[in-house]
Amino acid sequence: MIYIDLFLGFLKVGLFSFGGAYAAIPLIRDVVLHYGWINDEQLAYMIAVSESTPGPIMVNMATYVGSMTAGIPGALIATFSVVLPAFVIIILIMIMMKGLLKNPYAQAVLRGLKPCIMGIILAMGFSMIMQNTVIKEKLVSPDIKSVVVCLVLVAVYFGSRKIVKFGISPIVLICIAAAIGIVVY
Repeated sequence: MIYIDLFLGFLKVGLFSFGGAYAAIPLIRDVVLHYGWINDEQLAYMIAVSESTPGPIMVNMATYVGSMTAGIPGALIATFSVVLPAFVIIILIMIMMKGLLKNPYAQAVLRGLKPCIMGIILAMGFSMIMQNTVIKEKLVSPDIKSVVVCLVLVAVYFGSRKIVKFGISPIVLICIAAAIGIVVY
């Protein structure tokens, strides 16, 4: 039956596709050609469509093949089966991590990593500022509007930490930045 073939075929893709979606394309090709669901030309179109639509390529390709071969139920089955292995693996990792995070040594390592990560992010930010303000050994003055927007966002972030215990959500901060950017520019 087509539904069982879709489930088993895309479960195999989900189980053995290591290295991301582009590494999974040959495996997907083998599965869809083995079952005769599509040909090489249709596969090329499917890859192009999957790359241009939002979402993971492997999931988009599974949904596309499933809908072409067995309609909406086929799309649901193919999508479910391709993400099932990753979902199960993540659940197992979370179960193992739950106990590990209670370990005082693991907590000490994580506390030690926080300043390192902050330093890496600050260094990258500084590097980006330098790349955008220095052109061919010549210092270029930064856009004053950008500096003001950045300072306002820093003030909002640190000001919210004084008012609210956990500070402002990064999503809210991004929305504020977008609104300020629309107004200023």
